[in-house]
Amino acid sequence: MILGLHDGHDAGAVLIDGRRIFAVNEERLNRVKKYRGFPGLSVRKVLEMAGADPGEIEVIAVAGVFRRQKRLLELEKNLRTVFGKDFKRRVIFVEHHLAHSASAYYTSGWRDAIVLSIDAAGDGLSSSIYVARGGEMIRIAQSTYLDSLGDFYASATELLGFRPMRHEGKVMSLAAYGRPTYDLSSIIEVTGLSFDNHLKVIGLEATKRLAEFFNYPLEHSRRIAEEMKRGNLRGSLQRKAIEIAASVQRHLEKLVEELGLRLKDRGLPVAYAGGVAQNVKANAVLRKIFGDDNLWVFPAMDDGGLAFGSAAFVKAQMERLDGKWKPFRLEHVYMGPGYSKDDVETVLRREGIEYLEADDVPEFLADVLDEGKLVGLFQGRMEYGPRALGNRSILADPRDESVKERLNLALRRDVFQPFAPSLLPERAEEYLEDLGGNPNEFMTMSYLASGTFRELAPAVVHVDGTTRPQAVRREVNPTYHSIIKKFEKKTGIGAVLNTSFNLHGEPIVCSPEDALRTFRKAGLDLLFIEGFVVSR
Repeated sequence: MILGLHDGHDAGAVLIDGRRIFAVNEERLNRVKKYRGFPGLSVRKVLEMAGADPGEIEVIAVAGVFRRQKRLLELEKNLRTVFGKDFKRRVIFVEHHLAHSASAYYTSGWRDAIVLSIDAAGDGLSSSIYVARGGEMIRIAQSTYLDSLGDFYASATELLGFRPMRHEGKVMSLAAYGRPTYDLSSIIEVTGLSFDNHLKVIGLEATKRLAEFFNYPLEHSRRIAEEMKRGNLRGSLQRKAIEIAASVQRHLEKLVEELGLRLKDRGLPVAYAGGVAQNVKANAVLRKIFGDDNLWVFPAMDDGGLAFGSAAFVKAQMERLDGKWKPFRLEHVYMGPGYSKDDVETVLRREGIEYLEADDVPEFLADVLDEGKLVGLFQGRMEYGPRALGNRSILADPRDESVKERLNLALRRDVFQPFAPSLLPERAEEYLEDLGGNPNEFMTMSYLASGTFRELAPAVVHVDGTTRPQAVRREVNPTYHSIIKKFEKKTGIGAVLNTSFNLHGEPIVCSPEDALRTFRKAGLDLLFIEGFVVSR
């Protein structure tokens, strides 16, 4: 058994036992969004899910090499508490970008690939490119933490009044409301297979330099952002913020495109991870270069996936030593905690909640969605990564555009952020204009919605006509697939609105207690939880 763990930003743990994988991030257990620290609860939870004890762990793969003395001593103390005084005999440290890259390559199903990681920074680097062949990864390019594309985008996020390293998705969403008006080639460019930051500063200093470049009032940015969150996008400063967002997003896409075109000449598919891989619009640019079937974005692409990458890397090296390594394709991310029907019923009774048992779950849920109800869906093992994909989701009717306002109010979301669809794979060609292969199953990239889909499902199409779909295969999630299929039979549309089961600023729900608490706070109409139905 191999245990991977990440004890930094967005901490978590993964346990790999042959083909069995158990994974959870600390935020889902301690309810602190993007928790930074030692993932003690996660380590214990994956051991519990695997039915293992600490003594059975052969290797502890720790993501990230560089730590200051205080943090390293704290890490050692925590590992000693769990694994005993001889824990060091089992520890292997895996460099940050190697862990990101390993998470992508060793789940891609490819023997040979280009492997790409881009983020803000980790272990002194901000990007790495590898050529991977037969399980071996050889680095051919890199960028230092100073030449960081991720930090450029994070600084723009901070400039616009949002939280850097957390709210970059808001900048991407906001960008769709405007047009790029600034040329940012003097800020950061591609040089060879690396990035070149002409500002020569990062973090807050870079934010200040960008404020000067754009002539934007940094001291008022949070107030302006709050007004945009509530729907005021028409003021002069709001319009300028949108133009900045559009320019920053377009420049990111331009640089990713340049890099992708240079990599295409190698004739290999691309496996991709790192914080910048959260940008589904930039991912779509890569997809157009390589095609849907030759681009794999690891679903837990941000630092929350480092624990997985470190464990996957060590596992692959052991298999290579034994001559047993074979490509592996990740089919799903339902690797987190699950709760039995008895567990859920015990919680419902303990809390004195009235509930019913549904005879035909897909039929029942299709009916209530057709009636316009907002439904919390809690089933099976929780998703690993930032997206809810049908096991910890909130569902709604995608035909009703007004549902966006209801959900924004219920979940306290920013009004300019879009919602996404879960759809049947066989309807993808009809619903997506720029499909170039099999449709994406993990909501890791955007597509251009077809005219038909824009008309049928306006609630899940962004203002720029794009959508971020999850194709749901029956073999992967039979209950969720049946719900969408039944909804299609009733309405003629093979898709539902799917958003993560959480309030804005909170982690996605993990336990039945989390689901009940969020259900009440959000004022959803119904909660379906492991065969039981709870009404408001």
